Amino acid sequence: MRVIITFLIFSLFMNCTGEAQVYPDKNWENLQNPSESGWGDTERSNFTRFIIDSTTITGLVIIHKGQVVLEYGDIEENSYIASCRKSILSILFGKYVENSQINLNKTLTELKIEDHSPLLNIERSATIKDIISARSGVFLPGSNGGDLRRLAPKRGSVQPGSYWLYNNWDFNLAGYIFEQETSKTIYDEIETQLAIPLQMEDWDRSLQLKNGDLEVSKFPAYHMWFSTRDMARIGLLMLRNGKWQNEQVIPEAWVKEMITQRTSYKEAQENAPILKEDGLDLGYGYMWWLIENTKDYRLKDAYSAQGALGQNITVYPEIDVVLAFKTKSTYRRRNSIQTQMKVIKKAVTIYNPN
Repeated sequence: MRVIITFLIFSLFMNCTGEAQVYPDKNWENLQNPSESGWGDTERSNFTRFIIDSTTITGLVIIHKGQVVLEYGDIEENSYIASCRKSILSILFGKYVENSQINLNKTLTELKIEDHSPLLNIERSATIKDIISARSGVFLPGSNGGDLRRLAPKRGSVQPGSYWLYNNWDFNLAGYIFEQETSKTIYDEIETQLAIPLQMEDWDRSLQLKNGDLEVSKFPAYHMWFSTRDMARIGLLMLRNGKWQNEQVIPEAWVKEMITQRTSYKEAQENAPILKEDGLDLGYGYMWWLIENTKDYRLKDAYSAQGALGQNITVYPEIDVVLAFKTKSTYRRRNSIQTQMKVIKKAVTIYNPN
């Protein structure tokens, strides 16, 4: 009996003294004495110097265990986040997949999808799951550029689900399907699912605007504008498996689905050899890039939302870290994808616990 009581007291003590997960309220909290937590002063200074000297990033923040350990530039301004929008859209799907309002196995035929160029019969069998994993096998042009469609094989030559290609037609259609199936708008859903529960500091609904050449495709791009520090909140939400404070904002199972490998880095590089030049081996999930084939334990199971010019949210689950950075295009600044990959790697090489 004494042993049982002792065990219960010990268990209670451990539960009470366990490290609680930290979240920001209206404002982010800075980590006191980062050097004592593995973020050396010299290392952080050198990293900041690298950002200044070797990139054109306009805002960057590193979050460790829910607190800021480094920030650079203007992290408050809202600006265009390019293809990071796709990863954010993927988050919005979770609620409606869980309640069965969105059935990922629905085909384009069942969804009554048509574009200016008629779909081939083989293309009509593509499912929502194929669309959000960039495996639709439909190689029509999107209403906006910035993809890898130029590398596409002949239309109708691959079975939907069997071939990966990063094509904006898929991603723009994913937005259209989301609104059709839920009867909600993407931007209203960002506000209700993310901006409000995460207490985003800079979210501005009035900035959000779809765009694209609708003579090329019926489906516009759902562009988004965020601040760096609000992007970091999205990263922290993903790191916490969809939980914010005491609320399960995104279904935990959906977070895992989004970052489950649908395309390996080997397949991605085979279909798009240009990806071999990026500096990291990247697979693909549901509109999230997966960092694979790395020997650095700090990068284990890491994943990213990535956008042109230098927009990024990277989550490092192994070390409880989120990185977010922005490059505001109106300043006529841009970073190559290779530069972005260097930042992703360097951001955690400055972390050395012990």
